[in-house]
Amino acid sequence: MGTISKGLKKRISKIKRQKTIPISDLYEAVKQIKKGKKTAKILGQLADLHPIHAVYVAAHNLVSYLAESLSVFPELDEHSSIIMKAQDEYMPQGPPASPLTKSYFTSWAFFDVQFGKDKETIGTCLQDIGPDLDIPFDYLEIIRLMQESRMGIHEHKGSNGTYVYLAELFSNKENKCLVPAGYMGEENQLWYVRILPAPFKKTHESLVLTTPYVLISHNKSRWIEFLERSIVKTGIVDPILAFETFMKYGLSKNYWNEFILQAYYNSVASAIFLEGFPDVPESLPHSGKYTRERADILE
Repeated sequence: MGTISKGLKKRISKIKRQKTIPISDLYEAVKQIKKGKKTAKILGQLADLHPIHAVYVAAHNLVSYLAESLSVFPELDEHSSIIMKAQDEYMPQGPPASPLTKSYFTSWAFFDVQFGKDKETIGTCLQDIGPDLDIPFDYLEIIRLMQESRMGIHEHKGSNGTYVYLAELFSNKENKCLVPAGYMGEENQLWYVRILPAPFKKTHESLVLTTPYVLISHNKSRWIEFLERSIVKTGIVDPILAFETFMKYGLSKNYWNEFILQAYYNSVASAIFLEGFPDVPESLPHSGKYTRERADILE
């Protein structure tokens, strides 16, 4: 348990002993879970979702609710500052306002943004203090799966109308995926997405949580070359650990946010298209070097 979690745990324990009110709202969603009521703000619509999608939507909304409530405590000041600056910079509303979607940004904010000397996240904090908030074990298990998830670059291996088959570059992990955004794509495309496993291991389907970012104009071998030259920069000796760390955290806090912003090319309702490589500025449509490169060509 990290320093931030320990601080939150002590604060919650103190509030419980003093029977003060400030944290009472934190329990409301949890109480509704225990009573079998619908816990997320949009849970009235969840009956129309696939069960796997519905489980993750409910848990994600619970995390959002608790994170917002806990943000009043000084332990989360650093995290709040990081997220506020990123919101101002990237305006994560999805196209046309921004290529960063809410599902992408909130998952990054809750499960990838590390803060404090022990590099904790909102997800790890909720896992640590979940019992103090009486969060049911099943929900803590879903939070664990979301915390362990990350974005990845996957090759489209075909679809059957219901599922899309994706194989991650470098790790070679294969997944049979539901895509709630509705985009089925085409074989051999490369997708930059966050994939979540089926909860409770009841089925073999995985879930593409985010709207697919489709990487255009560059082939599989060039992306593998990019990954190989990038993971070395993490300083981690083990190549698999280096790869997983790079894909989850990048080489800086806003590494992948910057890539999406600068690589934005076009979009449709169910997919967003990106062009270029993060470490080749002249390949990115919204990089100053890209603009100068195109100007030189036209001349």
